[in-house]
Order: sequence, then structure tokens, then C-alpha cells
Amino acid sequence: MNLFIQISKYIFILLMLLYALKAYTCIGQKNARKRNRKLASQTRIMYIFVTLGFVIIFMNQKKPQLLLLMAGIWIYFSVTQKLYKKLYPKSSMLLVNNMLMLLSVGFVMISRINLSEGVKQFIIAAGSTVIALVVPVIIRRLKVLAKLKILYAILGLIALGVVLMLATRSGGATLSITVGGITIQFSELVKITFVFYLASRLARDASFKSIVIASVVAALHVGILVLSTDLGTALVFFVTYVVLIYVASRRWQYPVVGIGAGCAASVVAYHLFAHVRQRVTAWKDPFKVYDTSGYQIAQGLFAIAAGGWFGVGLCQGQPNSIPVATKDFMFAAICEEFGGVFCIAMLLVCMCLFILIVNISMLIHNRFYKLVALGLGTEYAFQVFLTVGGVTKFIPMTGITLPLVSYGGSSVASTIIMLAIIQGLYILREDEGEELLEIQRKRSRGYAAGNRQ
Repeated sequence: MNLFIQISKYIFILLMLLYALKAYTCIGQKNARKRNRKLASQTRIMYIFVTLGFVIIFMNQKKPQLLLLMAGIWIYFSVTQKLYKKLYPKSSMLLVNNMLMLLSVGFVMISRINLSEGVKQFIIAAGSTVIALVVPVIIRRLKVLAKLKILYAILGLIALGVVLMLATRSGGATLSITVGGITIQFSELVKITFVFYLASRLARDASFKSIVIASVVAALHVGILVLSTDLGTALVFFVTYVVLIYVASRRWQYPVVGIGAGCAASVVAYHLFAHVRQRVTAWKDPFKVYDTSGYQIAQGLFAIAAGGWFGVGLCQGQPNSIPVATKDFMFAAICEEFGGVFCIAMLLVCMCLFILIVNISMLIHNRFYKLVALGLGTEYAFQVFLTVGGVTKFIPMTGITLPLVSYGGSSVASTIIMLAIIQGLYILREDEGEELLEIQRKRSRGYAAGNRQ
């Protein structure tokens, strides 16, 4: 058993490294046949990873539900890929594969720590994917989306306001509402409406007046989150706002002023909120306050150090010693059992996902959709940075989860829907390419006919 687990940890690392390599070589692959072979290899890697992971967990925990969950994940992967290929022949299967690979890491690690949470994560991911399959059609068909800026602003502010008034406090922050046993974190869903608002506001008019209006609405969003003491999400919103303002206006003065205001707001938040001061104190020296606010960070650092480069092996670590390991500190738990090399490869897959989003943003011609893609990509990348930076003590902990990997229904659902929106934009880009190609053909035929005459 021990020998099998020690060998398996190197297999896990090899699988993730191979997957990351194929992901990056697939980005620039023009030959459809070679690209399809790489995508098929990625699919095999995902199945091997999930199978090996759940077999090891089953050998340790002896729970038959693990094998049923493994079978359910197989079906989920297969159905998701087939439906995307059938419904959207122009879709990016690399985007789908990257999403499924990151989900598979989360399924394995969450189930290893808490099986009931692993089952919930799987059910939420499957349900969100069903909804997400409709999203590309909406993006492709509804041209009115660029004109609904007032609706986006109202929906976002109402949702955040409801959370501020009715939500329960968790870890010093007012985050979520529980309805019928289901916990909903509205800020995760408002991330989408927030980006759509800024894109619709700035796509056609990036004048000073328009930027002031956008800034006021963005300040209201961030202000409500600050009052809710959900400062991690507020920071994600703020950074996304700064990026979109700069891209829309192409004036460096705006981000400089924004960053200055953000720094000032951070100082104010430090003096206003006790739990912010606790996190900064724990960040500076977690071992000095080990018995109180520094315990979580210290345990995370111990886990990362114990894992080293190659990990201690699945089910051989002690992730339960880290508070909320399946959420905020999932990265530390993965580092302990899978190792630093595995985590670097996993982060490369996250970066590949971001590169795909940015590439779509650069190539699509519609300015509204260009800003939408860039905004969603910024939110995703910055959330990964905040999570990994907080766990490794590079920055103070913000309470942000690792997208698609950490446990959290609202986070997983919103990220899957975000990627479905990106998928719709990718299809739009392919449509634009075909239209341009058709125009060029007509011009070429007209030019040839003119020469013959």
C-alpha cells in the first residue's frame, strides 16, 4: 500500500506536467488533426488522474460512495465534452478541457478531506454546466446585451445590498445567505454583472463623463462589499475596474489615480476593521500570534514545507489540521500531498486558461465583448493570485478561494458560467473570422471579374 502511494505521487506529477505541456502546445497548433490528438491525450490524462485519485482514497477510507462519485465524474466529463462538440462545433475544447482538469483536482482533493463536500461540489458543478450550455447561445444571439448597462448596475447593487442586510457573518465578513439549506454568495454572481456593466458603459463612450459615471457605480459596488467586510472580493472588483478603465480610455492617469485611491482605502480599512488588522498581523509574523489569528497561515506553511517538491502522497498528509482547508487553503493542502512541482504545473494550467481568455479578447472585433472577455479574465487571474499569494504568505490572506479547485458552490457556479461566456465569445470570434473571410472572397471574385472585363 505504502509503495503504491509513493509511486502514485510521481504519476500524479507526471500527469499534470504532461497535461500542462499539451495545453500550451495546443494553443498555437494550426493543424486540426494534431490539435485533436493533443485534446484526446488531455482527456485520457483527466480520466487516469481521477481514477487513480479515487482508487487511492477508497483504499484508505473504504467508502463505496467514492467509487460511485468517481463513476459520476467520468459520466460528467464525457457528457460535457460531447455536448460542447455537438452543440457548438466552433467551441474551444481546450477551454473545456482546462476547466475539467482543474475541477478534477478539486474533486479528488475535496473528497479526500470531506466526502460529503466532494459530492456537493460535483452536484453543483454538473448543475452549473447544464446552465452554462445555454450561455453561448445567449451571447451569440442576443445583440441587446451591450445596451443593458442600467439593468446590470441595478441587479448588482440590489444583490449586494440584500447580502449586506440579511447575510450571516463568517470569519469577520458578511458573505452569504442561506435559503432552504442552500448557501448562496451573491458577490460571486455579481462579478459577472459588474463586468458587463463596465463593458457596456465604456464600449462606445470612454469620455470623462462616462468614466465618472462608471466610477461612481463601481464605488457603490466596492463600498457595499467593504461595509460587508468582504474585502477580498472588493479588491477583485477594484482591480477589474482599474484594468477596464485603462483599456477603454488608453490614458495612464486613470489607473494611477485609481491605484492611489486603492492604497488610501487599504490604510483606512486597516484602521476601521479589526479582522483586517488581525490578518495583517498574522501575515507579518504568523508564529508570533500562532494561538490566535496566525494559526491558519502557520499550518498552511507547515503543510507546504512538509510536501516539498514531490509531496507526501495522497491520503498521507494532514490537511484537516488546516482550518477551512477545502476553501481558502486548498492550495496548501494540495502542496502537502501532491507536492510543489504538481502545484506549479497546476498553476500553469490556470495561466493557460487566462492566456486563452486574453487571446479571445485581443482577436474579437466587437468592443463590448472585448472588454467583457478582458474583465472576466482579470477577475479569474487576480483571484488565483490572491489565493496563492495569501496561502504562501506573499500577501495578507483575503479569504478568496481558488477558482474551480476550492470547495464553494457559488464560486464554482460563477466560474463555470464565466467560462461559458468566454466560450460564447470564442464562437463569436470564429463567426467574425468566417464573415471576414467571406468578404475577402467576394472582393477577390469581384476583382478577378473586373480584370476579365
